[in-house]
Order: sequence, then structure tokens, then C-alpha cells
Amino acid sequence: MNDFFQRVVLHNLGLKLTALALAAGLWLAVARDPVAEVALDIPVEVRDLPQDLEISSEIVPKAQIRLRGPERVIRQLQASDVYAAIEFNGVKPGERTFDLTAQQIHQPTGLEVVQIVPSQFHMTFDVRLTREVPVQPRVIGSFAQGYHIGQIVTDPATVTITGPKGRVGAVESATTDPIDVSGAMNRVTFVRHPYVSDPLVQVTQAAPVRITVIMEQASGGAR
Repeated sequence: MNDFFQRVVLHNLGLKLTALALAAGLWLAVARDPVAEVALDIPVEVRDLPQDLEISSEIVPKAQIRLRGPERVIRQLQASDVYAAIEFNGVKPGERTFDLTAQQIHQPTGLEVVQIVPSQFHMTFDVRLTREVPVQPRVIGSFAQGYHIGQIVTDPATVTITGPKGRVGAVESATTDPIDVSGAMNRVTFVRHPYVSDPLVQVTQAAPVRITVIMEQASGGAR
């Protein structure tokens, strides 16, 4: 019996006592750490969307979730630590509803998802369309007496846009920030970035365009 005691109990006694102390300390730390909850607004990542499709819903998916766990973990939580991901592989043009579950939420170890709002997303998809549209600059201002706009030259005259087919098909032209020609009596040139007001349609060229406004004197005007 004495030999058994020495082999089993006293063998590596120092290591055993150290392990026991660490375990006790960890248990005490966990036992003393109160449970807390926090609500976060998180982004919903779009994954594996087919290359020929576009999301034609204007609302960007996001959700509010409530997490529960040790207060020390909650206090250290960063917004970037939590996100949701939905797999869009295989979706077709049209409407579709997606469930958002706790299994799709990525959060630090030790935290539990207790609520997701909303728990579903209704989205619309359309095939991608790319086409050229003319640039129609926005020219404003108080013209000099006896003068009017004779010609507007845009270089390039068209830009390429891309986006959901239905939205791209509805775009007649791209425009620019206002161009003020107040007081101009000859040729003036401006550089502006073209854009489309529909947030789901993008202008593919990053380069700005040059807009030349040529003023002309009205017949019978002052010379």
C-alpha cells in the first residue's frame, strides 16, 4: 500500500499540485466572472455570388444580434470580431429569401448568439449588364448678357456602366457635378467625374471627362 501511495500519489507531486492550483484558479476566475450581454449591428457578407449575377435590392443586408458570455470577453469585444456570412452559390435571377441562423454568425469563442434580428433576408437578383451611355453634363450659371450656350463638347462622349440588367436598362445617361459658366463669353473647359444616380449602377471608368462649353453671342447682341 505504501509503495502504491508513493508511485501514484507522490510521483511528480510538484507538477500535480501546480496543475491542481491552475485548475482551481481557472475555476475561480470563471465562477467569479458574471455573465453579460451585448447587442451589435453586424454586416452580412455575401459569399460565392455567381459572377454573372448582381444584387438588385437597394437595402444592404445587415443584422442586429445579441451575444451572451463572460463579462471579461464581452468587454474585449471589437465590432470586427463578429460578422455573418451567407452563401449565395447557385442562386438564380429573381427573388429569394435567406435564413440567418446562429451557425452563420462568426463570433469569438465563449460567446453565445441569443437573438438575431432580422432572422431572414429577402433579396432580388438580376443578371449583370454592361453598356455605354452618353454623358450629359449639368451646366448652370448666369450667362453674360447677350450670350447663350452654343455647344457642349464632352471627351469622352460616352461612358460604360454596369449593374443589374433592369437598373442599367433604365439609365439614359450619366451626368456630372454642376458646371458653373457664369460670366463666360467664350470657350471654357472643366474636368468632372461622371456618375449615375442609381446606387446599384456603376461607372466602370475611373478617369474623369473633359467638358468644353462654347458660348455664343446672340444675334443682335452687344459687341
